[in-house]
Amino acid sequence: MTQAGEPGAAAAKQPRNPLHGLTLEAIVTALAAHYGWAGLGERIPVRCFTSDPSVASSLKFLRKTPWAREKVESLYLFMLREERRQQAASRTRGE
Repeated sequence: MTQAGEPGAAAAKQPRNPLHGLTLEAIVTALAAHYGWAGLGERIPVRCFTSDPSVASSLKFLRKTPWAREKVESLYLFMLREERRQQAASRTRGE
């Protein structure tokens, strides 16, 4: 059994949490790469995604705004589910 100070202790507490260990910066960067800033702004209509968007301005806003951060995290989880579904569908079709 790992102790709280040992490496791997935190990962053992949340083995099925896909957000565990990810930084908010990594999540925002992945969403912007996947949807683009315009697509991200359509899905979550906040100014940090629609008006002169950048990772830095988004992080500043999201760290201060819990409801917006929850929406971003939910969209990230949705994106992961969709990617898994597409991979599973392509495997069943033999692609």
